[in-house]
Amino acid sequence: MRLQQPIWPQFLPASWVVNIATLGPVGKILPAPGTWGSLLGVAYAASLLLGLKLGMIEILIVSLVASYLAVAICGDAEVRLGRSDPGEIILDEFVAIPFCFLGWSRLTVGISDGVVLLVGFMLFRFFDIVKPLGISRLQRWPAGWGVVVDDVAAALATCGVLHIGHALWLAR
Repeated sequence: MRLQQPIWPQFLPASWVVNIATLGPVGKILPAPGTWGSLLGVAYAASLLLGLKLGMIEILIVSLVASYLAVAICGDAEVRLGRSDPGEIILDEFVAIPFCFLGWSRLTVGISDGVVLLVGFMLFRFFDIVKPLGISRLQRWPAGWGVVVDDVAAALATCGVLHIGHALWLAR
């Protein structure tokens, strides 16, 4: 199976695609637009977890749909901007962050919500910037897939470390 770039964003105005991919002006905040996109992603995840109180399956479904939409938008934005994975495209960080907190109800046993969100944010930025564990290879996937999949992998690595850290914290 060969991954294809979804074509439907081509039918949208360029300004819409680029503004969605950059989360409006947020992608232009320097330095480190990815950090700002990740912070918005934490707020988004908190609204799903604490506001809407979605469970793990619901978060997974919402995040998978959002990730597909991000693949399409980010890939098309790359074409319209004429650059591969430019820093101002931050929709990928935004949609990946909820994956960090899968199993939220377990992560917050004995630890405040704010601490879990902060540590998750910091771990995600580490994995997103350093890209260990083969995460860097995922960027080579074609078009929007490479833009988004490495962030999802960074978020899943974060989730694993959060759960391991939480278990060790409780075992002390």
